[in-house]
Amino acid sequence: MASVNKVILIGNLGSDPEVRYLESGSAVAKFSIATTEAYTNKSGERVENTEWHRIELWEGLAKVAEKYLKKGNSVYIEGRLRTDNWTDKEGVQKSGVTIRANSMTLLGGPNSGGAENNNQGTPNNAQSSAPKQNQAPRSSDPIPPSMAAGNDDDDLPF
Repeated sequence: MASVNKVILIGNLGSDPEVRYLESGSAVAKFSIATTEAYTNKSGERVENTEWHRIELWEGLAKVAEKYLKKGNSVYIEGRLRTDNWTDKEGVQKSGVTIRANSMTLLGGPNSGGAENNNQGTPNNAQSSAPKQNQAPRSSDPIPPSMAAGNDDDDLPF
């Protein structure tokens, strides 16, 4: 049976990325992003719930993060969930979930440091990397001959 491990997030950085280089020369960047869900509860009060997600980038994406990402930037992340286990300084076993990103797009205009890098090389805005939606014809679009007024070639009763 096939399985899928895919995460898509749009959020804001809580701090500048922490980038380190391994002895092999590989770059690793780590940072957290916040996503916020807002709704109105039964009492009519506006409620916001913020989730924090740990992100890990490797190699080229890590270098882009080091150069362009700053606290507060909006970012689009695609990746997969990984559960990490470690022992803290007191010897206590800990675990946590990290998103290992394989695609990243910086969101916003040129004033927000809008650079981009991902494994497909798509342009630097969320609209260009999102699938195009079906749009209703505009008044300037030509009308197909079969829909033009006075074209009663069919004999449908409606």
